[in-house]
Amino acid sequence: MTYTISQVAERMGVTVYTLHYYDKEGLLPFVERNRNGARVFKDSDFGWLDTITTLKNTGMPIKQIRQYIEWVMEGDSTIAQRFECIKKQKKFVEKQLEELKNYAELLDYKEWYYETAVAAGTTAIHANCRTAKRSMPRIIK
Repeated sequence: MTYTISQVAERMGVTVYTLHYYDKEGLLPFVERNRNGARVFKDSDFGWLDTITTLKNTGMPIKQIRQYIEWVMEGDSTIAQRFECIKKQKKFVEKQLEELKNYAELLDYKEWYYETAVAAGTTAIHANCRTAKRSMPRIIK
């Protein structure tokens, strides 16, 4: 079965503009074109598109995604490069997760801070509270 760019955009939850951008940036070399030059997507292209979307959502730069796609299309001679690329991106994502965990801890603290302040009717309740000052990750008012 084949799909138009509009059908693919709808199915992938992206805009047609996004797919045009990906094509312009060289991320869609696997997509065929019909005799009029229009992109014709196949079922097998969705795996590629999912990979592109995943890598993009992990923060991988377009240039690196393009390189990764080129390596995949080159075949087995680039397995080591692809492996290193994915390891590097995974490390980057793990760092992001750690940062998000820290942000969540700060928000937990702020949630407690304001919950107790709301119950007391004032933030002054925390002015001399050693526990609050000691457990406070950092101050955000």
